[in-house]
Amino acid sequence: MNWDGRAYQERFDKLEASGADVHGEAGFVIRWQPSSVLDAGCGTGRVARELARRGVDTVGVDLDRSMIETARSLAPDLAWVLGDLAVIDLGRRFDVVVMAGNVPIFAPAETRAALVAGCAHHIAPGGCLISGFQLDSGYSLDSYDEHCRRAGLEGDGRWATWSGAPFAEGGGYAVSVHKPSAEPTA
Repeated sequence: MNWDGRAYQERFDKLEASGADVHGEAGFVIRWQPSSVLDAGCGTGRVARELARRGVDTVGVDLDRSMIETARSLAPDLAWVLGDLAVIDLGRRFDVVVMAGNVPIFAPAETRAALVAGCAHHIAPGGCLISGFQLDSGYSLDSYDEHCRRAGLEGDGRWATWSGAPFAEGGGYAVSVHKPSAEPTA
């Protein structure tokens, strides 16, 4: 899928101008008090920029050149990496790896397990993976949880929204937190 980073960013600029809270993901992530965050599938960097504004060392990675170019133009002082999260090794670990904005469902189905494993690879000891996505996309929570389990992660909480509303089965959205498991995976 090819994106137009400027058009994508304009959508959020208009939402913010209308008074909408476009920083719910950053607000959710900050609850974990991270000193470092990998914004996995960062798009134009909306979440990474807000986390950096709040004092968090943030790196954004995205596969789409237009998204990364827009992110760089909006915040040239932040670290933006053009790369595939399924295979990239940034050479460091983060307190939180966040996949906001439906990142897992934009990945081809055959790459989703590798995407989750790539994100898990970048989690620092004591850190976590936070992901939010629509549930009507063909990527079930059972499949996501299984991909997390295979990547050495276990569930540590699930919510219906980035504002922290309780999750209920049958809902249309889920925000999940997974932490490294103490037990080896198969």
